[in-house]
Amino acid sequence: MEKRPFTRRQFELSALKCSAALLVSSRRLAAEAVAPDIPTLYRNAVVIDSLCSPFTDPENPGPELVKSIRDSGVTAVNWTVSERDFEGTIRTIAIVQALVDRYPDAFTIVRHQPAIALAKRSGRIGILMGFQYTSFLEDDPARIGMFRNLGVRIMQLTYNNRSIFGDGCLEPGNAGLSNAGHAAVKTMNAIGVALDLSHSGYRTTSDGILASSKPVLISHSGCAAVYEHPRNKPDAILRSLADRGGYFGVYLMPYLVASPTIPTHQHVLDHLVHAINVCGADHVGIGSDGSIQAVKLTPEQKIGWDADIARRKRLGIGAPGEDRYPWVPDLSGPQYMEVIAEGLARRGQPSSVIERVLGANFQRVLGDIWGTT
Repeated sequence: MEKRPFTRRQFELSALKCSAALLVSSRRLAAEAVAPDIPTLYRNAVVIDSLCSPFTDPENPGPELVKSIRDSGVTAVNWTVSERDFEGTIRTIAIVQALVDRYPDAFTIVRHQPAIALAKRSGRIGILMGFQYTSFLEDDPARIGMFRNLGVRIMQLTYNNRSIFGDGCLEPGNAGLSNAGHAAVKTMNAIGVALDLSHSGYRTTSDGILASSKPVLISHSGCAAVYEHPRNKPDAILRSLADRGGYFGVYLMPYLVASPTIPTHQHVLDHLVHAINVCGADHVGIGSDGSIQAVKLTPEQKIGWDADIARRKRLGIGAPGEDRYPWVPDLSGPQYMEVIAEGLARRGQPSSVIERVLGANFQRVLGDIWGTT
């Protein structure tokens, strides 16, 4: 077949198209290069902490404290309501419900993904009730459905040690997901409960990601490539999680860096940027494992933390590095999420990425797991 000559007209059209494409590309790059307006971005963003309590003591917060928490700009939190026994867990759920009943203009319980957007529009903080401990579920796995009906829509299968569902991150055997664990994952997928693998061992985490027909959460953890620690996840797990649509939240805990260093917001940013580079910007967020309320390191607070660290060691659930208190001092207080957003901007992350990390990614994955109606 004879090849037709490339006409001057075709050449001019081709050059015009290339010029237009280059212009669009350069404008897009220029827009991304402009430093984000963080106060405006933060005010408009959906901001979700994927593992957080509003208060250091939730039973009797006064109106002034409630106002400061509401003014934080946080849209929603995944609030751990599980205790180590059934009765304590029911009591904590009752405390959360009482708080919402007492301050309905400040708080709302989120049972469906669209309720997050509603919380943002109404200026309230959405409370997503979640579980970390599993012992009372091990006694009766049918309780997964019962607690789901009580509003608990996020659940772990293990804490640090072994459960009937799988091995936690401190188990040396690293045995992976059990038959009971596979059955629990299937149940959670079927009834709309998000699977959280934050405290699971490496094999249990990998098995859970693959066993789930829905995306899964690692709501609060760190990157083992930045600092190797049992509570931090290796890159292979991060990639597997992201490949299947999941979510990885970076915590504000001492395990971000080797002891005796006290972590700072720079260590948090190191883990966040690494996770973004490995997972992609659509799969990363912040799960502080702390509180919105500022921590005041008083002598009383030190006594309380020392007692809790001793208790965790006694129970065999204390992780390496728990010789430091569980916080990042320069990220303590209601504006911590905005400070992180500012840090991401200084690290060169564009507005679109910062918005996703602040909460849009967690909002998206809950819709993928629960549905959007």
